[in-house]
This record gives sequence, structure tokens and C-alpha cells, in this order.
Amino acid sequence: MNEYEMLRVIDFIEKTRRPFREVVEAADEDAIWLIVTFLIKSHILSQTVSISTLGQESGLPYATSMRLINRLIDGGYILKVAKGSTGKSFALQPSERLLRSFEVYARKTKSLLAQTLGLRAGEEEDEYYFGGTPLGSQIIPPMRLVQKRAESQIELRFLLNDDNYFSAMRNMWADFRNNLASRKNFDLLPLPDLYLRARENGAKSLSDYDVIAINMPWLGEFAESGVIRPIDQYIQKTGINPLDFHPSIWSSATWEGRDYGVPGYCTVELLAARKDLFADAGLSFPKTFDDVITAGRKFHSPDEGMFGAVWDGARGMPIASSFLFFMGACGQPAISLRKTRSGFTLDGANLEELSCTILSDAGFAALDYMRRLMEISPPKILELAWDKTLEIFLKGKSSLGYFWTMRAARFEYDVQSVVKRRVEYLPQPYGPGGTRASPIGGFVFCIPTNLPEERVELAADAIAWMASREAMKAHVKNGFPVAPRFSVSADPEAAASSPIVRFVDQLAKKNLLHTWQRPKIPQYTTIEKVLGEEIHDALLGNKSPRRALEHAAAQIEASLKSTHKTWPRQSVV
Repeated sequence: MNEYEMLRVIDFIEKTRRPFREVVEAADEDAIWLIVTFLIKSHILSQTVSISTLGQESGLPYATSMRLINRLIDGGYILKVAKGSTGKSFALQPSERLLRSFEVYARKTKSLLAQTLGLRAGEEEDEYYFGGTPLGSQIIPPMRLVQKRAESQIELRFLLNDDNYFSAMRNMWADFRNNLASRKNFDLLPLPDLYLRARENGAKSLSDYDVIAINMPWLGEFAESGVIRPIDQYIQKTGINPLDFHPSIWSSATWEGRDYGVPGYCTVELLAARKDLFADAGLSFPKTFDDVITAGRKFHSPDEGMFGAVWDGARGMPIASSFLFFMGACGQPAISLRKTRSGFTLDGANLEELSCTILSDAGFAALDYMRRLMEISPPKILELAWDKTLEIFLKGKSSLGYFWTMRAARFEYDVQSVVKRRVEYLPQPYGPGGTRASPIGGFVFCIPTNLPEERVELAADAIAWMASREAMKAHVKNGFPVAPRFSVSADPEAAASSPIVRFVDQLAKKNLLHTWQRPKIPQYTTIEKVLGEEIHDALLGNKSPRRALEHAAAQIEASLKSTHKTWPRQSVV
């Protein structure tokens, strides 16, 4: 059970107790309940609780409340935590014993509710979700999908990325009011594991999954190798309107003129800045690489637990993506894409004629910038990425950070965030001869080629709902930017829900959103693997920058010169 469910269970029980106290005059407040729930809620919301505050919340006279609280402390239910070095003042928090006990109670309450409504009989509490998405809106599934699932008795299975958006999507399906699926029907995996599982699934005679979400740059490889099937015939049939999607987003799901999926969400790499710190210091927000370094040095104070900047530096996929984005900020992709007025494009390119371009001024400038970033980053930045770097910024320990918007959304709604309403969202700073074009990422919903035919149409209906305007709008309103549909971006209610939504809308209007930094060619994961090792070695000091880039360029060149139809194509039934 997660924290949001716990809060919703407490809220529900408090609302059911209130009518009893209103109509039964002899009813007394339950002091233990008031103390425990106040402590649990405060713990989840990271709020400090003093003994006097807890005494007031109990509703008892002062002396009586102090005796009760001290009894709970002596019994190991409440912990005293020193607030300063003197030990004279302390805060109260629930013990692990109390937290575990209350969670058991909340689970039982959740199960009883589902059983009372006639749903989920005999299932474990963890197999469904209590309430809608984390901020409480329920997304009603279309009757066509509900009826078809009931008639077919098919248990849909999903393979998704392990992030906050897909967790909310799983909860949407597993909500006990919808009765569409259980949590056990969803496998949420970190990106590297998601890639391996999707490839392994494609090699099986029958797919374990009805719907898989693939990282946008993987599409060429997965389509070319036959892991996913074209779904052109289902696009119109399920009511999906490609014209409602931003063209660059919809193109992320196409290969060789055919539709292989539907964009599930898009996310944008941005620079987050602590606007309160910049205002206090009288500094302007950074627009260039040099600006980032100058500002970062101003705030960098490791001895006080404060760092100038955080970014994805861990070996493999994280550092490879960072290098590609920084090289893009220097005005050049890592391979020889065709240049256009607004950037670069893969359209019309002969894949066998592409060449590697990292041995260039842009490549060296990107690597040099990463070296300078290390000087204002946490000491183990080359071991950190994604949620770990986000956690540092979330807790107020960094002045600047490079993040995907989908993760950055936690700054505004996460109960643990100390930077709420203190973050300015900025376009990518540019390097020498570069651009502020912001990279687009995200996931495409696809159907495996080896899925039995009798399950394909229901899988397409499921994708249509997950990528529908209604579902996307509800997710955006609940703090999960950014929807790739025009109708959602233009919705005033959705736009008002998050500063990130408005920020990305402005980037789109300035034509600053692009996918060319990570082109969806079949060799993309090979390029990523090579860069993830060589760039990391260079920043560790194991190789000189030139030697690392030369080694990487040679391997990438060899991969590009091999025929792009590297993998045996599976037949599409």
C-alpha cells in the first residue's frame, strides 16, 4: 500500500466516523485514534510534530493527554527524535511497529470495502487500488472496453516502464471501482530491464503481454526485428485520431510509413532551477553552459550538503543520454542526420549511409561541459541517475538539475518535496554554436507480433483508452505532464494544473521540442551502449577525452555501416 492510499483510507474512515458523532450525543472522541492518525499523516507529509501539538490533537485535557502520549512512547508506539544538538527539544513520530500495524489495518479496511461492493472477492489487497490516480480523479473506462473484456474473460497483461506515470496508469486499471485488472497484470520495470524483457518476450512463441510500452528511440529496432506489429488497421477502428497528436510525437510511433503504436506520453528534458535561491542571490537564470557552471559554483557547498547541479551521470543509458543531449545543445546530433530549418531529421535518410559525428567540436564541447559539471555535482555523480538525482533536488540539496518533465512533476505534488513552488523550469542551456532545442522522450504503446489474434483487438481498445483525450487530461490535471495531444494541451483546465504544462506549451510554440538528439534508428541501443561506457570511462579519468571519443566513434561507425536489417524479421500473422 502506498502513501496516497494510506491517506485516502484515513480520510474515508474519518468521514464515516463524523456522522456517528453528529447524531449520537454521548459519543466521545477516540483519543488514541486522533493521536495515531495525526502522527501517521504528519509522517507521510514530512511535518514535524511536537508533544504539545499532539496533546492538543488528542482532544484530552493537557495532563491526561501527556500521560497517554508518554504511555504510547513507553510502549514503543511513538518515537522521540532529537531536533537539535543539545537534546533538549525533540519531535514525535510513529515507530516502525505502529506504521506496520496501521498499514495492516488500512489493508483490511481496503479489502472489506471491495468485498462489500461485490468486487475482488478472494483477491489480495495489493491486487487493486483504493481510489483513482494519486490526486483523486477517477477516469471512467468506456463501456465498449468493459463489455468486451467481460465477454472475452481475457486478463490483459501490460509491460510498462517503472515510473510515476505508469504507476498511476496501473492504479487507474486496478481501481476497485473499475474492476478491469489487478496489479498483478502489470510488470513495471526500469528502462534497461524493460528493454531486455521486451526483447525476450519477442523471442517467445506466444507473448506474455498484450500491450508493451517501448522507449521512443527503440522503435526502429523493435519494428525492424519484428518484435512489435503494425497497427494501422486498428487506428481508425478504435477512434484514435493521429491529427490530434503533435506531428513530431506521432512520428515517434511510425516506421517506414506504417504505424507501429500510439504515443502514451511524452516527456521533455529540461533544466530545473531553484528560483528562491537565484532571487536571493540576484542571479539571472542560466542560458548557456558557462552560465550553468558560474551559477552552480555560487551555490556549491558540499560541506553544508548543498550542490551546484545534479544530472544523470551513471554508467550506461543515463550518461549516454546526457552526452547526446549536451551534444545536441551544441547544435549537432551524434550521427549525420539531414539538416532542416528547425533542426535535423531522419526522414528521407538512407540508413546505410549514416555516419558518426561525435569526433567533432560539438562532441568535445559536450564532454568538456560534463567534466566541468562534475566539479559542482555531488561527489558520486557518476553513480547517480534518474530517481537518485531527483531525490537530491527534491530535498532541496541542489540549486540546478537536468530532469525529464515526467520526473520533475514530483517537485510540485510529491508529499516529500521541499521545493514546491520554488522551481523555475528552463529550456536546455546551449553550448558553443548550439541551440536551446529541448529533447523529447516518452513511450509508445505497442502490440507484440506474437500476441494471439483473438487478443489483438482488445489490446488495441486498451491502448485507445490509455492514450485517449479523457485519460490524458485526467493524468495532466493530477500532476503528470505532458500529454502529446493538441486537444489536451489546449484545454485551459489542464494547462492550469501545472507550471510544467505551461512551460512545455511555450517550448512547442517556439518550435524548441525535438527528437533528433536520440534518433529511432535500429542501431540506437548499440550507440547508447557504446557511449554509456566510453563517456563514463573518460569522465572517470580512465581514458583521455580524445581516446574515448575515437573508440566510441569507431564502434558506432561499424554498427552504422552494417546493414540496418540486422535482426531476422518475425512474420506478422
